[in-house]
Amino acid sequence: MRKENMTSSVGLITAFAASLCCITPLIALVAGASGAASALTWLAPFRPYLIGMSVLTLVFAWVQSFSTPKTAQCKAVESCTATKKSFLASRSFLLLITVATALVAAFPLYSKAFYPTSNLETMLVVEPSKMHKAVFTIKGMTCAGCEAHVNSELAKVNGMVESITSYAKRNTVVRFVGTKTTIQQLQAAIAKTGYKVIATKLETNGNNK
Repeated sequence: MRKENMTSSVGLITAFAASLCCITPLIALVAGASGAASALTWLAPFRPYLIGMSVLTLVFAWVQSFSTPKTAQCKAVESCTATKKSFLASRSFLLLITVATALVAAFPLYSKAFYPTSNLETMLVVEPSKMHKAVFTIKGMTCAGCEAHVNSELAKVNGMVESITSYAKRNTVVRFVGTKTTIQQLQAAIAKTGYKVIATKLETNGNNK
C-alpha cells in the first residue's frame, strides 16, 4: 500500500475515535448492553483535536498522491505504462477513505436517525393535579444521538407523555402522569442508557412550563 493511503487510513481511524462517544451508545443499544453507552464519553473533549488530525492526514495523503513522480520506480516509459496500479494504491481508494472518514466524523450530526422513534401514549384528558413535570440533569451526553437514546428509554415507561432532551443543556424535561409512574422509575430508565442523573427538579403540575 502506498504511503498516502496508509496516511489516509490513520485519518479514518482518528475520525472513528473522534465519533466513538456517539457510536458506542448506538452499538450498545443494538447489542442490548445500553448500560455501557457512556463508557467512552471521556473522548468527547478530544474530538476537535482528533478531527483536526484526520483532516491534516488526509490533506497530506492527497498532496502525496499528486506529488509522487510517475517515473520514480522505473527507468523506461514503457515499463511505467505497463505497470498497472493496484486498487489499494490508487486515488480511487484514497477517495473512498476520504468519503468514509467524512461520514464517520460527521456521525454525531445524523446519529439521531438510527434510534427508534418514540411512540408515547397520547393522553387527551388528564387532571392537572395528576400531570407532573420533572427536569433531570444528566451527565455524559455528548451529541444528538445521546438525546435520542435517552428519549427512547423514557418512552418505554408507562405514563410518559413527553420528554425533551438536550445534550447542550445536559438535561431532559419530562412530562408524565404521576399516578402511573414515579421519579424513581424515570431515573431508572435514564440509568439504563449509561448516563448518570446528577440532579432532579420536580413540579407537581406538568402544565406549568
